[in-house]
Amino acid sequence: MKKLVKEKKSAAKNVWNSKTKTYAERSIVGPDILPEFSDLVRTLLVSRGIETSSEAEKFLNPDYDLHTHDPFLMKDMKKAVDRILRAIENNERIAFFTDYDCDGLPAGVLFHDLMKKIGYQNFENYIPHRHEEGFGLNMEAIDKLFSRDVKLMITADCGITDVVEVEYAKEKGIDVIITDHHLPPAGGAPRAYAVINIKQEDCEYPDKNLCGAGTAWKLATAVLKEGNERKKFITNPGAEKWLLDMAGLATLSDMVPLSGENRVIAFYGMKVLRRSPRVGLSKLFRNAGIDQTQLTEEDIAFTLTPRINAASRMGVPRDAFDLLATADHFEADRLARYLNQMNDERKVVVATIAREARKHLHERDPEFTKPLIVMGNPDWKPSLLGLVANSLAEEFKRPVFLWGRSASSHEDAESSKHQALLKGSCRSGNGVNIVKIMERAKHIFADFGGHTMAGGFSVPHESIHLLEEALLQGYEEFQTTASGEAEVISIDKRLLLSDVNGDTYRDIEKLAPFGVGNPKPLFLFPHVKVQSVRMFGKGNLHLEVMFESDSNSVKGISFFTKPDAYGIDLNEGEKVNLIAQFDKSIYRGRTELRLRIIDLVS
Repeated sequence: MKKLVKEKKSAAKNVWNSKTKTYAERSIVGPDILPEFSDLVRTLLVSRGIETSSEAEKFLNPDYDLHTHDPFLMKDMKKAVDRILRAIENNERIAFFTDYDCDGLPAGVLFHDLMKKIGYQNFENYIPHRHEEGFGLNMEAIDKLFSRDVKLMITADCGITDVVEVEYAKEKGIDVIITDHHLPPAGGAPRAYAVINIKQEDCEYPDKNLCGAGTAWKLATAVLKEGNERKKFITNPGAEKWLLDMAGLATLSDMVPLSGENRVIAFYGMKVLRRSPRVGLSKLFRNAGIDQTQLTEEDIAFTLTPRINAASRMGVPRDAFDLLATADHFEADRLARYLNQMNDERKVVVATIAREARKHLHERDPEFTKPLIVMGNPDWKPSLLGLVANSLAEEFKRPVFLWGRSASSHEDAESSKHQALLKGSCRSGNGVNIVKIMERAKHIFADFGGHTMAGGFSVPHESIHLLEEALLQGYEEFQTTASGEAEVISIDKRLLLSDVNGDTYRDIEKLAPFGVGNPKPLFLFPHVKVQSVRMFGKGNLHLEVMFESDSNSVKGISFFTKPDAYGIDLNEGEKVNLIAQFDKSIYRGRTELRLRIIDLVS
C-alpha cells in the first residue's frame, strides 16, 4: 500500500520516495532555531512552517483573547444582533434551522444553549429530516414554522444557496438571518434580512475558514456581548466559552483547516469537552469506554462524530440534538444507548452494501482492469455511500464512485422520472485528486464538489448510464496531465523503536489537536524486524504487527487491514521500513502506547 501524500513546502520536511525506496532527509533543524524546545518539537514546528518563538507560542499556546477576532468584523453581524435583541425584547418566536450533520447539529445545540443562558423561552430548533427533506431550507418546513407563529428564522450551516426559500419565508412575514460557511451562489446570496458568511466577497472578516458551528458561535458571542452591554440580559463573563465544546466538536468534525481562529476554537473546544457537564456526552463516552477527561481528537473522529451522524443517516437527526441538549440523566442514557445502536446498525448496512459492491465488481471486472470503480443501486442510501466508498478505495487502491437514491428521490422519480437526481459519494484511494476527475466529466453531473480525497455528486436519472464512461475518460485526461507527479510520503522525522515512549508522546501531544492543516506527525522507523503478525478484534478485521529492534519491541496496528495489504511479505524475521504515527489507546481504564501503521516498505 503506497499512500501518496503531497510534500509540504518546508525545508525541514523529509521525504520517503516509494518508487525508488529511498529516504531524503532535506535538512537538520539546528539548535539556533527555537532553542527553547526539544529537538523533536523543534523539528515538528519547523516542518509546519513555524520558525520563530512568537509563532511557536501562538501555535502551542493559543491565547483566547489575543487570537480570536471581533465578531462584529463580519458583514451584517450588527444588523443580525440588533434583530435578535429586538425579537427577544418583543417576545417574538425564533426558530433555529440547522443542518443535520456534525456541523449543523452542534450549531443548533449552541443556539439552544445561548437562549437558555439568557433566559429566553420563545424559541425552537428545527432540524430537517435527511431523507425526507434533504439539505437546506424547504417550503414545507417554512409553512410549519409560519403556523407556529415564527417571526425570525436563523440558519446554521445552510441557507446560503436557498434563494427561493428565503423569498418564500419573507412572503410569510418571517425574517431570515443566514449563518453559513459554504460558498454563496454565482448569482448572489439570498435577499435575507442579514447574511453572515465569511466567504462573501465583501466580508472583511480576517479568517475565511470557520465551519458552520464556528460561524454560529461568533454570532452567539456577539449576541452575548451586545445584550449584556445594553442590559437586555445579564450573563457571567466568558459565558460564550462554555459553548466552545459544540463549536470545537464541529470544527474537528467538519475537516476545516486547524489554523488561525479554528485552532483556537479546537484547542479550547477540547478543553471544554473534557470537562463538559453535558450529561448526554458523558453517557455516550461511558458507553463507548472513553475517559472523557483524556479525550482526543481521534475519539471525536472515530467515536463521537459517527454516533451523531448515525442519527441522520439511519434515523431521526433530532435524537442526536436531544442527546447533546438534554439535562435529563434518564433521557441522556436512553439516547446514548440508542445512538450507539444506530451506529452499530449503520456499520451492518455499510458492510452489506460493501459486500454487494464487491460481488458486482468481481462479476463485472474480475481482473480489476479498470483504474476506477463506478457502480450504484437505487436501493442504496446516499448518506452511507461515503463510508462504503472509503472502504473500497482503501481496499482496491483506486478511486471509487458510488451512487444511490434517497427516499425523497424515490418520490420525485414517481412524479417526474426525468427530473430525479441520483446522489453519490466518491473517494480517491490512490492519491488522485477526485475533484479534478469530476471537473473533466462535469457535463454528466447536476452538481459535484469536495476536495482532493473525497467528494459528492448528483446525476440526472437519465444520464446515470453514461457516468462510468465519462469518469474513465476524465481519469485518463487527468492522468495524462499529472503523470509527472512524484509519488512521495512526507515524513516528519526518522526515529528508532526505542523512541516510542512517554517522553516522545508528550512532545508530540504539544502540537495537538491534529487535523486538516495540522496533520498528526508521521515517522519513519527504518529496518525494523517483524516479530509477529496476527489479526484481532471482532471478526478478526484488524492487523497487529509486533516490531523489534535490538532490545526494543513495539506494537503496531492498522484497522480494517490484511497482512497482504502492503504488497510485501510480512513474515516473521523480515526487516521492513515502518512509516507510522504514535497512537495512545485508553480503553476501560487501560492505557497503551503503540504505533498506527501507515505504510510498510521492504
